Amino acid sequence: MPQCSRSGFHFSSESYGGHYGPILNEYIEAQNATKITGAHHITLETVLIGNGRYGPPLQYQAYHNYSVFLGNIHDYTPLNASVQAQFYNNRYGAGNCVDRIKNCAARGISEICMSASSFCANLVESVHDNCSWRYLNTPNVQAAIRTHQSYCESSNAVSEAFTAVGDDNREVGTNEALKKSIKHNVTVMLFAGDAGYNCNWLGGQVVAYEAEAPEFDCAGFVNISTTDNIAHGQVKQAGKISFVRIYGSGHEVPFYQPPAALSIFERAMNGKDVATGALTASMACLTEGAKDSTYRKGNSTIQLLFYRLMRRTAIRQVLGIRHIGRRSWSEEGAGAS
Repeated sequence: MPQCSRSGFHFSSESYGGHYGPILNEYIEAQNATKITGAHHITLETVLIGNGRYGPPLQYQAYHNYSVFLGNIHDYTPLNASVQAQFYNNRYGAGNCVDRIKNCAARGISEICMSASSFCANLVESVHDNCSWRYLNTPNVQAAIRTHQSYCESSNAVSEAFTAVGDDNREVGTNEALKKSIKHNVTVMLFAGDAGYNCNWLGGQVVAYEAEAPEFDCAGFVNISTTDNIAHGQVKQAGKISFVRIYGSGHEVPFYQPPAALSIFERAMNGKDVATGALTASMACLTEGAKDSTYRKGNSTIQLLFYRLMRRTAIRQVLGIRHIGRRSWSEEGAGAS
């Protein structure tokens, strides 16, 4: 209804939204530029992307760094030296993940892109990914959370439709589109929970740097203040672009850290600095702090059952052993069912 419309438009997305969100924003700006008679001008004010899946090469590098170089906050890797070497080869070896992504970008053929998507997903991305649903479907965990259903991550039909054309590994110009939003003076906030492996914060941080926003390299990380007086994360901000790291949050920040999520959303959408909400996010707004966000949680809180399950699953995944077989797990160890 016209009377319910407003002049400004805020775009928020997460995960795969990092793949297409910037493209949609670029389209909005392009349509505005045509100035078609009678068309409604959409004033894009804010772009918010949480744990975004951006360009494929960058994302798979982030998976590797999060696992092997301890980019995760728990100082934990399930992989010994020999398996780490195999994991590296899965990504960089001749004819493997990186080469397949490049071949997909160069030729754009669905079968080639599907092959890249399948290889990279099974032998790079899913190293940690696949153990999560196995853990959630163990009897002890289901009893503890009082569920009577097995965990299912997503719709297989939708997933297969994307996989059939290798959409996951296609270069669609995400990062270039993000740069255009910044040049149009749109507020851009990229945020990520640091406890999530998929679309992790390391990849999001690199995208923020590659956006080439003025003075962003000169900004530092500072704590985010919230009403509960707890430092839930840090932000690096230069003018209208910011990168936010939220401590201890998984893939969906609003679920894991509601107070922090509400604060950063409100501040970004109202044109304020993300750290305090007290300053206008103009070019003069530059956070002063450490160049890197170095908070570590350590591995004292990792549950023994999950630790053992992740180690077993990750090693098999890296080595390409797909048929693990049915197992029953307990805190004392693993045994055949």
